[in-house]
Amino acid sequence: MPDMTIIGIAGGSGSGKTTFALFLQDLVGRERCSILHQDSYYYDQSLKFDYDGGMVNFDHPDAIDFALLSRHLHELKAGRSVAVPVYDYGTHRRLDRTEVLDACPWIVVEGMLVLWDQRVRVICDKKVFIDTPEPVRLARRLSRDERERGRGRAGVEQQFLAHVKPMHDQFVEPSRQYADRVYSGEHAKHASIGDLLVQIGFVH
Repeated sequence: MPDMTIIGIAGGSGSGKTTFALFLQDLVGRERCSILHQDSYYYDQSLKFDYDGGMVNFDHPDAIDFALLSRHLHELKAGRSVAVPVYDYGTHRRLDRTEVLDACPWIVVEGMLVLWDQRVRVICDKKVFIDTPEPVRLARRLSRDERERGRGRAGVEQQFLAHVKPMHDQFVEPSRQYADRVYSGEHAKHASIGDLLVQIGFVH
């Protein structure tokens, strides 16, 4: 679709990327804006997983199938539907089923490393980084993983210290240099999204 706009939204785990993307989608309209989540493209980790907060580094770029993600973005840009993988956080498996995502005027691709991977970054028309202090990100991650993914607090904290923080410092934070806009993940989103909508030409 020649008139499609792809918006990349990156930031640390718990920074507020998904919330920002969903709010943007609501403002643009769900019939015109779809969200593609980086986390759907995890490689199957079921054979490597040992225990909660253990050896598997889910935050390293090698854990994500960026080749498939970038290919899907190119397919969407060409106006074709894609079969998005479904990843099960409980078993750490990529399931056999997929979910169809149709091309539409606005595609938001969100994930910690979408600005780090060049293949994904170059196809994004606008690039956003959500900046949120580490204590806030950790608190949000604890709340989300315990509530939504059935994880224990100790495992979440261990994983954060062993993998999340080092990978954030090595890969996520440096990728902010590629962002067209950096927004706070703590302040009201209305102003930030309003600014972004002007930048992408949705409003004047």
